[in-house]
Amino acid sequence: MTARFQLSAGGVVCRRNPAGAIEIALIATHEGERWGLPKGLVEKGEALEETALREVREETGLEAEIVKRLEPIEYWYWWDEGGQKVRYHKKVYYFLMAYRGGDVAQHDFEVEDVRWFPLDEAIERASHRTEREVLRQLLVDDRDYSVLNRMSTSSG
Repeated sequence: MTARFQLSAGGVVCRRNPAGAIEIALIATHEGERWGLPKGLVEKGEALEETALREVREETGLEAEIVKRLEPIEYWYWWDEGGQKVRYHKKVYYFLMAYRGGDVAQHDFEVEDVRWFPLDEAIERASHRTEREVLRQLLVDDRDYSVLNRMSTSSG
């Protein structure tokens, strides 16, 4: 059995709706069956923050500003490479990001859809347990408003 390590980074892009509630941008993949957070592999020489901003821009069509780094997640998965099963250990660093502009219709080919969801619904909609845990980190911050005050109300 072969095992490999992957390092990824991504973003939790937030905005406030006109009523002031937090909304999160989620991407749909696998023919719209899986909803999750934008993320991708860190390229050689690229900082985690650069990867996260690039992946958000590519996968959602949105421009965002990093507010803070969230707790990373780790998981294992299997992938078929040329008929051989390879086990991957993946670590993903997510960054809380404030929406600054862009258009969700400008997402790349890897993504079928991008939508804004209220935070509670985004937690429910996220397909993977580890990403739901990332989103739950925002509930603590939202209660004391220390971080999310930088989120502007916008209609992007």
